[in-house]
Amino acid sequence: MKNEPIVRRSPDERVEGKTDWDQVDSLTDEEIEAAVARDPDAAPLFDEAFFRTAELVVPGSETTSVTLSLDREVVALFKKEGVDYRARMHAVLKAYALTRLRPRHESP
Repeated sequence: MKNEPIVRRSPDERVEGKTDWDQVDSLTDEEIEAAVARDPDAAPLFDEAFFRTAELVVPGSETTSVTLSLDREVVALFKKEGVDYRARMHAVLKAYALTRLRPRHESP
């Protein structure tokens, strides 16, 4: 990690980012898909087949606090995605649990 001081800002203190949004806006879908395909760290793009089988998972109101040890790489991945990383971890675990709780269809 960098040894830089942490700077706290209020929501009123917006900082100009370094992203060239005009360049981003000018990209075609094909250019974006090609860039994602070239990036080994990029998550796959969602296609229509994904959305046909996707299921919305909303965290329930009854939760239990637990202490859990996770690999640093796993936590870093979720943190990299943004501030709500714990909620995303919960959603992934819940989706997994729901697949295990559903009755399995037996093959004929």
